[in-house]
Amino acid sequence: MATAIDGPGMRAAVLTGAGALRFDRVPPPQPGPRQVRIRLEGCGVCASNLGPWAGPAWMQFPTLPGALGHEGWGVVDALGDGVTEVAIGHRVAALAQHSYAEFDLADAAAVVRLPASLDGLPFPGEPLGCAMNIFRRSEIAAGQTVAIIGIGFLGAILTRLATDAGARVIAISRRAFSRDVGRAMGAAETMAMDDHHAIIARVADLTGGRFCDRVIEAVGKQSPLDLAGELTRERGRLVVAGYHQDGPRQVNMQLWNWRGLDVVNAHERDPAVYLRGVREAALAAARGRLDPSPLYTHRYPLERLGEALDAARDRPDGFFKALVMF
Repeated sequence: MATAIDGPGMRAAVLTGAGALRFDRVPPPQPGPRQVRIRLEGCGVCASNLGPWAGPAWMQFPTLPGALGHEGWGVVDALGDGVTEVAIGHRVAALAQHSYAEFDLADAAAVVRLPASLDGLPFPGEPLGCAMNIFRRSEIAAGQTVAIIGIGFLGAILTRLATDAGARVIAISRRAFSRDVGRAMGAAETMAMDDHHAIIARVADLTGGRFCDRVIEAVGKQSPLDLAGELTRERGRLVVAGYHQDGPRQVNMQLWNWRGLDVVNAHERDPAVYLRGVREAALAAARGRLDPSPLYTHRYPLERLGEALDAARDRPDGFFKALVMF
């Protein structure tokens, strides 16, 4: 449910309750010292938005204008005192938190200037940087066998990166469309995520009973995490990349301990590390090493943000990533 925009000022989305939005016109924010203001071109829709969108008891409504949008990119249009990293007119991706609006503020140290070769192309820097950081922490190398469980936006990018690194990728996903994308991204094998024991048996067969050097869980649910442990070889690395936002998890500690697994929670929280990932993603895209554009499957104007959030939740056939475009 949403209410319309009217009056002067910038357009901004405000969550008012579970599955409910209104769209206000508010004064554009003014940059303080060491801040930049960005006229946004777009903002990606993240799975982490779905918890607040469901209206949990811990959520406070209404939100601040533009809140929850954190995958924005656009053009710098105002500078606070002391900013030297970028100039007005530079196109950037930013780590900012109120990008479901026409303008957002970011610290000067939290923006990445985009190469000119990416002009006109969407660039949700935060999730792309996240993928690069997960790839680094996975320590994937040529000759390894890597299982990626969950071929959504993140899993598809990791499939491409791992394949380019010389790994043999097994892409496991529920949706046939996702498995097709996994193949297009270079996966050597694809499997339907349906029969837990059949998957284990097939991976055992493909690897001579050794299982996988690296397994990346990119779903954020209990059963894929269980499967990830089963598919990781002795002294292999299990990488938790899925966003687990619905409560505690149980793990088969006997299995993890017996196999001596390295278990890596690959979510970064250090802003400097995040920014490094965004820079690496921008460089990879500019050099043609990474092309995420086929994964931006659904685009919406701000006034249809509710539909974008519902699509991210329901994942209709063909869905990978929703963008809100201005």
